[in-house]
Amino acid sequence: MGMWNDFKQFAFRGNVVELAVAVIIGAAFGSIVTSLVEDVITPLILSPALKAANVQDLEQLAWGSVRYGKFLSAVIGFGVVALVLFGIVQSAKRLEKQEPAPPPAGPSSTDQLLMEIRDALRK
Repeated sequence: MGMWNDFKQFAFRGNVVELAVAVIIGAAFGSIVTSLVEDVITPLILSPALKAANVQDLEQLAWGSVRYGKFLSAVIGFGVVALVLFGIVQSAKRLEKQEPAPPPAGPSSTDQLLMEIRDALRK
């Protein structure tokens, strides 16, 4: 029974559950970024370049047997992910900075009493 309790403590510890949620959200976020690159960025920004190269899909760009279009697609996807993550981290930093530290309060009543006793003893 002790091993079962140890396993439950390990498996349901906050860090493990949070990590599992992060992995699932990360996978979903990956499909969003893929769609953003393939369905939005590529048609809007890269359409003129693709039409000039007579290519329908960015991944079809090739020079002989070197498929550099696939590499360009991966680089664009990485750039979008990095940009979005940068925005998320910056937003989180701003939120942390907006919470001002509580102003230092004067000495507590106990501290005040102790300081008075100390001062009385010095006299």
